Amino acid sequence: MTPAEYVSYEAFGRRFFEVAVTEERVGGAIGEIAGEAFEMGPIAQGPGKLAKVTAKVRIMSPRVTRRVGDAITFAIRIPLEIDMVVDLRIDKPKFMVFGEISLRATARAAEPLLLILDVEKPRPADIAIHVTSKSLRAEVVRIVGGVDAEIKRFIALHVAGEIDSPASQSAKVIDVAERLDAAWDGI
Repeated sequence: MTPAEYVSYEAFGRRFFEVAVTEERVGGAIGEIAGEAFEMGPIAQGPGKLAKVTAKVRIMSPRVTRRVGDAITFAIRIPLEIDMVVDLRIDKPKFMVFGEISLRATARAAEPLLLILDVEKPRPADIAIHVTSKSLRAEVVRIVGGVDAEIKRFIALHVAGEIDSPASQSAKVIDVAERLDAAWDGI
């Protein structure tokens, strides 16, 4: 066995975090939290809440960028596609929405020996969308009904709910001691 170069516990812990919390692992965890698809609605919208909005949202693979500083942080971008229908009772204009959810996360250490991915909940301002439709009437409905703002608000609420869900809470926490015990028992 070759002699090892010893390091401090602090240096070891920092290096452990830098190796353990990679863009790929965070992307996988965020992908689990976000899921692949969800449906919204029908949601009453517009004057008198007469319009009913339904949407099918497809979530694509997240793109993750890591920044190593005092803390290890991540900028996460999740592309999405939405097929949306606004039921006006006399007409049902359809919209195609392309967008992106921007999230921020920080890798944290916690007692007793936990690695936690702390994901901030998105605000509507963290949702970027581009809405297209095939008719002038649909465009008027979109503008008068404030459809863009509502899409952003509902997506932000949905993602915030997913971040708080029990399955997501579990996916964001790694009990290092438990994993070490399992690996040690396997020797």
